[in-house]
Amino acid sequence: MPLIEHFAMAFGVGVPFIGLIVAIVFSWGVGVGGRDIALLLGFYAFTILGVTIGFHRMFTHRALKGTPGLRFILAVAGSMSAQGPVIEWCAVHREHHKHSDRDGDPHSPHAHGEGVGGMFRGMIHAHFGWLFKNEPAAHAKVVADLLADPVLVFVDRFFWLWMLAGWVIPGIIGGLVAHSWWGALTGFLWGGLVRTFLLHHVTWSINSVCHVWGTRPFGGPDESRNNWIFGLLAFGEGWHNNHHAFPTSARHGLRWWEFDLTYLTIRLLKLARLVSDVRLAPESAIALKMKS
Repeated sequence: MPLIEHFAMAFGVGVPFIGLIVAIVFSWGVGVGGRDIALLLGFYAFTILGVTIGFHRMFTHRALKGTPGLRFILAVAGSMSAQGPVIEWCAVHREHHKHSDRDGDPHSPHAHGEGVGGMFRGMIHAHFGWLFKNEPAAHAKVVADLLADPVLVFVDRFFWLWMLAGWVIPGIIGGLVAHSWWGALTGFLWGGLVRTFLLHHVTWSINSVCHVWGTRPFGGPDESRNNWIFGLLAFGEGWHNNHHAFPTSARHGLRWWEFDLTYLTIRLLKLARLVSDVRLAPESAIALKMKS
């Protein structure tokens, strides 16, 4: 990976962490106001849905289709999560499914040695270490369909603009609501940087935690797991074993107790006629796979 890309990755990962420290220092003994909590939660929901509906279920797995306007909004929202350009994100995730927990998987926590040390190295690699590794030269081949989409190519090209907007806009809103520069600063910190830090570690945990700890109702050739904590925090993405069993399903929470906020949002978007061709795993296939 070229030095400039190492710097870019360190910037995207490191700045939110620094922002978290600064936000804690500024709030020490004072607390966090309702305005900043609202900005954090609001932008968390908006950006994570850009990843879960857009980057993941719509663009990577083609589990549903959206109108051009919605595709643009989801691609921008996902880019505001500061997890990399949309087409690159989808390429990495398709490689993950193609080689899950085997050679070629870009972020498997397995095969990094035995014992506690091996597990520690594997978890670090799966969580964020893989971000600093060289990208496979074949990436472009697995996203040829996305490279032919002018909406996604445009959003991908201006990734840095969207990422920075995801930090600046909460600051602007905070400043306007509070009528002060202090409101702008705390909005930038909590709605921008702290939100990004939290979202990073929640979504990265799907690669690390959800391939080590959890249940495996469908088994399968890899080590994907259902983890209810990240099922909630990641808006349904934590039902990861379900997803690996039925990767093209727009619904990951396949049983009534597996809460999937992303799928509920998709249903609302379908009612609004903003999405169509929503693909679901057939009940008969779910029952058959669960028995096998």
